[in-house]
Amino acid sequence: MSWDENGFAKRDTTLQHPRCVWNLLKQHVSRYTPEVVENICGTPKADFLKVCEYIAETSAHDKTASFLYALGWTQHSIGAQNIRTMAMIQLLLGNMGMAGGGVNALRGHSNIQGLTDLGLLSQSLPGYMTLPSEKQTDLQTYLAANTPKPLLKDQVNYWGNYPKFFVSMMKAFFGDKATAENSWGFDWLPKWDKGYDVLQYFEMMNQGKVNGYICQGFNPVASFPNKNKVVASLSKLKFLVTIDPLNTETSTFWQNHGESNDVDPAKIQTEVFRLPSTCFAEENGSIVNSGRWLQWHWKGADAPGIATTDGEILAGIFLRLRKMYAEQGGPAPEPGAEHDVELRHAA
Repeated sequence: MSWDENGFAKRDTTLQHPRCVWNLLKQHVSRYTPEVVENICGTPKADFLKVCEYIAETSAHDKTASFLYALGWTQHSIGAQNIRTMAMIQLLLGNMGMAGGGVNALRGHSNIQGLTDLGLLSQSLPGYMTLPSEKQTDLQTYLAANTPKPLLKDQVNYWGNYPKFFVSMMKAFFGDKATAENSWGFDWLPKWDKGYDVLQYFEMMNQGKVNGYICQGFNPVASFPNKNKVVASLSKLKFLVTIDPLNTETSTFWQNHGESNDVDPAKIQTEVFRLPSTCFAEENGSIVNSGRWLQWHWKGADAPGIATTDGEILAGIFLRLRKMYAEQGGPAPEPGAEHDVELRHAA
């Protein structure tokens, strides 16, 4: 990309320059003729052209189209490209920002959108912000790397507000303890060295690099393709904590069930703790739908036995860890020790 004298991206509003985005896009997609599409995808040429005709008609001023995608697109090996490509098509058609338009996600079940908003990946923070890397050793470096500059004059540049979003989040995390003088608690955040997705940390378990695992609302033994490796990895832990309303295959991975789980419990060192949690109908809380409507729901029944909510379980663990830090010390005590938390039990 080239820049003008004011630091903005150069534009060719006539769309004639060979290096303008429009012409580069046309050059790139020109190879994908209807015949090539039929050969690669198996879609008959006539059907493909008919679909193209239907889609192109939505560029009319009195029409629009919405594209709805789900796991078939996102979980594909080129999932991100699928979504970006459809967004480009919708932009070309003028269907972005229109009532009934856009590119919209269909979630697999309730509150997956809420989970996405919370940013529960190892390199993510809530609100679509990123966790600092180990190379971003100070707040200024981190913000500079994550705050985009406007490409065009008078561009909205929504993510230019990244510093404000970050400070708001840190104040929510640490309250009055997060101040400008301590860079809003930036040093308290962990700094990642590489991605730690589920495949990575099970590999680390298998290599003996992980001693304990807290598994919340997840059943990897029944979810991952290589079940034998998952069980072997769990068998090398010192402890496993499962937080789930149900007795899952993961919480009983050490039991021998013949051909379906042929293990020797006597050779498994892992100590397993099962913490019974509630299901959605047994707790108050908020959910977010695909349109990002925040909705509150009330519980319909009390949880059985000693089951309690995930929030209470995790808060209880945090408070006990904080007490241990106060009594015994430990590395990086400030985040937990400095922040006041009161655990309120549901009535």
